[in-house]
Amino acid sequence: MKQSAPKRRGRRTPDRVNVYKVQSRTTLLDFLLSVFSDKSRTTVKSYLTHRQVAVNDVPTTQYDVVLQAGDEVKVNFDRSFHVFRHNRIRLVYEDEFILVIDKGYGVLSMATERIKEGTAYRIMSDYVKRENPGAAIFIVHRLDRDTSGLMMFAKSQGVQETLQRNWNNLVLSRKYVAVVEGAPEPAEGIVRSYLAENSAFEVYSTQNPEEGQLAVTRYKTLKSNGRFSLVELDLETGRKNQIRVHMKDLGHSIVGDRKYGAKGSPIGRVALHASKLHFAHPITRKEMLFETPVPQKFLYIVG
Repeated sequence: MKQSAPKRRGRRTPDRVNVYKVQSRTTLLDFLLSVFSDKSRTTVKSYLTHRQVAVNDVPTTQYDVVLQAGDEVKVNFDRSFHVFRHNRIRLVYEDEFILVIDKGYGVLSMATERIKEGTAYRIMSDYVKRENPGAAIFIVHRLDRDTSGLMMFAKSQGVQETLQRNWNNLVLSRKYVAVVEGAPEPAEGIVRSYLAENSAFEVYSTQNPEEGQLAVTRYKTLKSNGRFSLVELDLETGRKNQIRVHMKDLGHSIVGDRKYGAKGSPIGRVALHASKLHFAHPITRKEMLFETPVPQKFLYIVG
């Protein structure tokens, strides 16, 4: 009697995943119905309900997601896509080369000598390793612990090096929003100085180019009630604590930023948020634009 070969353990048959390119603007459900014209509407909607659909590698259950030409839609016919969930971090975009997240305030970008766990780096590293134990992520840039907003990681050292080496060419725009004390005059302008750091790890401005690194910040007041102002900030350079120091230099420190001159903390945090990240993809060179809304607490205190 012929014996069957023993089953191999530890290996899983690859999922059946199809990739579909979007040719023109439409909604996700309409796109799926056109792709699967031979299937019932109920069957197509079940793919969404069971998280078997991903748009640009981000799983979704929303029927009304707006698709643009060039977007990729993946459908896994065997199981749900792995979904990232965390109460302080939102996964905005993922592909095989990069990750973009929306980091909550109070979360460190990476470990320090005293704090190793609970950082954005560790949380996202654990996420990619759940799917592939050999996977890794690499720091590209950082946000201060008390700054929320958009942040990018590379998925290989080569991509990290490409981004860091060509940062000024690949990053087309980085914008922040902040609430500052008082009302800047003029309401719009440019702050330019050289930034240096003292022995207490406090960054300060100088006009001596031999003492620090050039830092340039453009600011524009969006709304003000006289006591507080919502300001949009556009970075021409990306120095440590640049925005915080430049707002202090203007005489309008960021709300809650006591290290750099703030008088109070009416919303219980530093009111600084990385709201826009516009860059050319390090591999495909496709333009990528990500934006997050102004935090509600910012809008509340400027009335």
